[in-house]
Formats: sequence, structure tokens, C-alpha cells
Amino acid sequence: MQNVNYTLDNQRKYFDEGNTKEIDFRLEQLKKLKLNIKKNENKLIRALKKDLCKSVFESYTTEIGIVYEEINIAIKNLKKWAKPTKVKTPITNFSAHSYIYSEPFGVVLIISPWNYPIQLLLAPLVGAIAAGNCAVLKPSEIAKETECVLTDMIRDTFDESYISIVNGGAEVSSELLKEKFDYIFFTGGEKVGKIVMKSAAEHLTPVTLELGGKSPCIVDEDADVELSAKRIVWGKFLNAGQTCVAPDYVLAHKKIKERLLDDIKEYISIFFGDNPKKSPDYGRIINEKNFWRLREYIRDGRTFVGGDIDKEELYIAPTVLDNLGWGDLIMKEEVFGPILPVMEYDNLNDAIKLLKKKSKPLAMYLFMKDKKKQQLVINSLSFGGGCINDTVMHLVNPYLPFGGVGSSGVGSYHGKNSFDTFSHKKSILKKSYVIDVEMRYPPYEDKINLARRLMK
Repeated sequence: MQNVNYTLDNQRKYFDEGNTKEIDFRLEQLKKLKLNIKKNENKLIRALKKDLCKSVFESYTTEIGIVYEEINIAIKNLKKWAKPTKVKTPITNFSAHSYIYSEPFGVVLIISPWNYPIQLLLAPLVGAIAAGNCAVLKPSEIAKETECVLTDMIRDTFDESYISIVNGGAEVSSELLKEKFDYIFFTGGEKVGKIVMKSAAEHLTPVTLELGGKSPCIVDEDADVELSAKRIVWGKFLNAGQTCVAPDYVLAHKKIKERLLDDIKEYISIFFGDNPKKSPDYGRIINEKNFWRLREYIRDGRTFVGGDIDKEELYIAPTVLDNLGWGDLIMKEEVFGPILPVMEYDNLNDAIKLLKKKSKPLAMYLFMKDKKKQQLVINSLSFGGGCINDTVMHLVNPYLPFGGVGSSGVGSYHGKNSFDTFSHKKSILKKSYVIDVEMRYPPYEDKINLARRLMK
């Protein structure tokens, strides 16, 4: 890790020189990043095909296009975001003005996962650059083809003393976490998230943790069942289910459950054909470890749709399971794959009580027309974010903060929230020499009465 120590020293020197704090510099770097992504678009798409069997459309819309959107918004709004904000000043600070300055943390570490290896590395980087930081990037070694292209692209785009990229496995991440960074941004699972947070605590380093969990999807009796099924199938089987905000399981009202199952089956066929293995739009499992983990889940309940597997191709068909119990393995762990458990409920209040006992999920999806019921669920349950009558699409709105709560994550980003995440908010009170209020100075004597009137 000598090279990392050398890089960190150089980045601290570079940051201390003040280069990254200039708004024009930040804008220039964002434009350079976008330009080089465009230059490498085809290489990135080919790499995603090799790693995850992603289609060109999916690669562009869920990875590259989202990063372009983040860059465009940052470029358009950066000068406004970075401008000091004037806020109100109470009478107790008469003759003063108050401001909030956004300043970069310094040298930040961004650790990204394999499931969306481009988006989940570069979208946080956009925020880090916009806020004026230097950054060390650690992409996932599991999506090895994409890691290779990203490494070449980053090294071609930025000086290592400004933005650097480090390759390797878990041992490299462990060594990186021993170093003192000014901020750590991690996307991954809860288990590793705890390790990151514990390591950060050694240096009192602030963190953003984008984790996951079992994101429920409630389909009530008044839902548009067919359209609900269509949107659930799309959100669940995107990237072969390897999406942190994919619907993890469905809770369907017992009156519409059978219809919903039939419509889900129908839309799997419409989207991917009678043999999804031959579909150019259906992905593959990232590696054998995850393949065998997912294979174990199919042993639970009744396989209503799918269940076909092919180890050689790391293929698991879009699968729907029925007749499950809460004690089954698949209902205890995050699925993170193309297997959809469908449970039923009779009363929405009972379903809410049940979900309150579960860990707070990263996402929640509600399919129902009754606005009072919608608000009941939103007000009753804590979760990172979600959609009403859709799945996943809240993630692609850069004006919504994206992040978890509790065991599903700490902090949020996207759009201005990315800039804020990578910025320290420095409070400044500017006082005039013209007037000096004597009340605050000793001797206090009977000044308490005036204080009570002013601060009641």
C-alpha cells in the first residue's frame, strides 16, 4: 500500500494548494469526465455485456445516461450551489449577518459495487468533484471487465494527485480503510457497511453508506393489477434482479393475488419471451458464488414461474415463488437476484404492523389508488425512498435524495444532494464594529429580566 500512501500525500498537497476550490476548475473537470465517458462509451458497454450480460439499452439508461444527467445538472447549477447562503440572524445577534459556506472535505474515498459498476462509481465522483474534493476510487474487482475500462479512463482523464483509482480485492479495501480520509462514500452490503463505519470511526471520518435490504412491494385490492404487474416485472428483473432497490418481495392483497401472479407471468413472457435465456434483454448472474446462493432460494415454496438454471451461463430464469412462509430462507435475506417471492395479506393495517417489525428497507413500493391508504403507509413505515404505483424510478430523479435509513444506509446523494454530501457546511457570523450590545457582558446584575424577554 506504499503507492496509496504516496497518492494520499500527493492529493493532500494538491488539495492544500487550493486548486480544487476554484469553481472554473471544478467545471472543467466535470466536462473532462463527460468527454472521456463519451470517448469510452462503446468500451464500457462491451465491458458490461461481458460482466453482467447487460443490453446496450440497459447499459446506457441505467448506467452511462444517469451519470451524464448528474454531470449536466452539476455543471448547470454548480455556481449557485457553491455560493455562500445568507440565513436569518436572531435579535440576540443584533447588527450581525449569518452565512453558510460550502467547503470541500479534502481527500475522499469512494468504494463502489459490481452490480452497477459505472453509475455507482462515477455518480458519487461527480458530487466529489463538484464540491471541490480530491478523490481515491476503489471500483469492484468482481465486475473485472468494467473495472479495467474504468481504470484506464480515469487515469487518462485525471492527474493521480487529483483523482486516482486503486484496484484489487477485499484486502485492498481493508488497507485503504486503515488510512485517514476526510470522507468515505461506500455502496454495498450491510455486512461490509458495518466494517466501513467501524474503520471510519477510528479516524472520526464522516461516511455515507448506501446499503440495501429487503424492499417490499405492496399491491392493494384497488390497484390496477395488470399495470402493477408490468411495472413490478420491469423493476424486479432489471439487471437480472441485481439492483439494490429492486422489489425484494411482493405483499399482495388476497383478493387480487392470483390475478397478479397470472399477470406477472404474462409480462415475463412479453418482456423476455418464452425462453428468457435467449432474450438479448435479460442479464446473467455476476459469478458462481452468487449463482449458488440464489439457487438455494428456489428450494423454498412453490415455483409459479421460471426456476430454470444454467451454471455454465450463470443463468437463472425470471422466477416467481408462491406458498412461502416468513421463516423460509428467502424471506430472511436480501434476494439480490431474479427471484420474486409473492406473499399475501388480508388487512393493510396488519401488513403495516408486520413490516414495522422488519429492518428499515432501502425502498418501498405501493400499488394502490386510495390516497388515504398511500399516506397511511408512508406515515407509518420508515424506509429510504420509493414509489407509488411504480418501482425503481425514484432512483433516476436527480432532484430526489437517494439513500437509506437504519440498516439500509446512512446519508444520501444525487443532484444537489451529492454536492451537499461531499461539502462541509461552514457557519459564519459576520459582526459589525459600529454597534456593540452591552447586555451580554458582565456584570450581569438585573440583566436577566431583559434576557428573559428577548429569549422567551
